[in-house]
Amino acid sequence: MENPLFLFPHLNISSLKEKTYCKGMKSTNKEETKKEIKTRSKEKRNRLSLLLQKAEFHESVSLEKFENLTKASSVPPEEAVRWGESFDKLLSQKAGLDAFTRFLKTEFSEENIEFWIACEDYKKNKTSHQLLPKAKTIYETFIRKDAPKEVNLDFHTKEVTAQNITHPTLDSFDVAQAKVYRLMEQDSYPRFLRASMYLDLIKGREQSGHPALRRRSRSFTFNEFQDVQSDFTIWL
Repeated sequence: MENPLFLFPHLNISSLKEKTYCKGMKSTNKEETKKEIKTRSKEKRNRLSLLLQKAEFHESVSLEKFENLTKASSVPPEEAVRWGESFDKLLSQKAGLDAFTRFLKTEFSEENIEFWIACEDYKKNKTSHQLLPKAKTIYETFIRKDAPKEVNLDFHTKEVTAQNITHPTLDSFDVAQAKVYRLMEQDSYPRFLRASMYLDLIKGREQSGHPALRRRSRSFTFNEFQDVQSDFTIWL
């Protein structure tokens, strides 16, 4: 006797289920593939956007540095020459202090001169009731661990300063200020005297215009994104 499933193949329920399952799997695979392509495309665009933002950031920082350095070009060469006589003479003149501050910003160490200036201002207080809040502000900004503008001080100096500000006096920061002063005098000041900004000033050369800032090549970023499909639905 013939097998009924052979005579009536439409009665083969298991075969129909397998076909339906295979079709469902193919449909699911297609959907997953589209989702994966969409996800990869978004990730690549995000990476491209980040790379472009970084390039623009570095260009703007370089231009800002140059503009800051050229602000001192109006200083007479004779005055600039006197800055090289001693670190104290440099800081005693407003133009010298400004030029040195701008130089430290290019080295990302401006917290040192800002701390020194804050200490100088602190010692100008006339009344004792102003000392405590100002002392706490200086300590929290420059001295405590992980302070937003923490200066490079040894543990002992930090401990002594922390004790001093519990009952602040005009000389509470003298030890810390002296150490930061010596650090700048021995480390940053010699580099400042060798910097092109200072050398141009003492030679009396005027700096005009902007330098030819090289733009970072972005061609390498687009090679990576050539396989991004032009399906505008993925932007939604």
